[in-house]
Formats: sequence, structure tokens, C-alpha cells
Amino acid sequence: QKSLNETFGADKYTRARKEVLTYMFSRPMQMALYFCTGVLKDETLFRHYALNVPFYTHFTSPIRRYADIVVHRLLSASLGVSSHIKMRKEDIQRQAEHCNDRKMASKRVQELSADLFFSIFVRVR
Repeated sequence: QKSLNETFGADKYTRARKEVLTYMFSRPMQMALYFCTGVLKDETLFRHYALNVPFYTHFTSPIRRYADIVVHRLLSASLGVSSHIKMRKEDIQRQAEHCNDRKMASKRVQELSADLFFSIFVRVR
């Protein structure tokens, strides 16, 4: 980010150019995937590369995504705060794969939309 800030001037298109390049640089990064730990035997797959931690669970407010609701429920049950989840690990994995599919489809539509508007921007300018 620092090198991007130092590279561009101060004209009216500076911010747009930085946003486009930041988007393009972050695009190839691997997306996080949901999975059921009881299905995967290789614990090295549980680690978070950027944070360099061996076990990692990500979730946000459960009002946003179904996957976050599932994670909240599983963590709550594992901490003994709520009752046991009556789902088999294979069912949880199937739900995780469905959430991954929907997330990737959504990301692809977002990328195509950004490409379209970027093309229009370049054409107009």
C-alpha cells in the first residue's frame, strides 16, 4: 500500500487508479474455505497462513451469513453454552461445501461486474 501511495501523483484519477490496482493485486489471493474439522484429517489445513496460527476459526455477526450461524452454534455447543448440535459431521461438511460454492459464485459475479465497470471507465476516459 505504501509503494502504491508513493507511485501515484495527485491528479483527479489517483484514487481510482490505486483502487483498481489494489483490487487487481488482491484478486489472485486464495479465498478462505469453510470445512468441517471432523472430516479433514490433516490438521495443517486448519492453520491461518497470514496470521501464522495453527488453528483458526473465522466468523462474523450471524446476521450476515448462514455459515456464521453454523459456526456460532458449533462453538457455543463445544463450549457447553448451548445444547449439542444434532448434525453429523458429513452433513456439516455438505453445508460448508454449499456455502463455499455460493461464496465463489458471488465473488465471480462481483469480479465480472467490476471488470465491466472498469472497461466502461477506461473507454470513457
